[in-house]
Amino acid sequence: MIFSATFGIMILYLVSIVMSFFGSGIGFIHSNGVFGIGFSLFVVCIAALNLVLDFDFIEQGSENGLPKFMEWYGAFSLMVTLVWLYLEILRLLAKLRSR
Repeated sequence: MIFSATFGIMILYLVSIVMSFFGSGIGFIHSNGVFGIGFSLFVVCIAALNLVLDFDFIEQGSENGLPKFMEWYGAFSLMVTLVWLYLEILRLLAKLRSR
């Protein structure tokens, strides 16, 4: 379920980027209204839940004795999730500040 929500957010962001190339956009993503802040809160929650998935992957990998190179996959996924969570929290704080 978390993976599906993450994939949906990714698709929504990609559609927003493509629409911005043509001078349009999805307004609620970047607005500082109630719906925009709610969307940002939803994205922050999904990013935080992705942290749980990353830690679970690392834990399961160490318990099952995965090869040494798989440590890099776990570390990379953890780092990407942390950067995404950080950017989304900054975006949420910017929306709250501009209100």
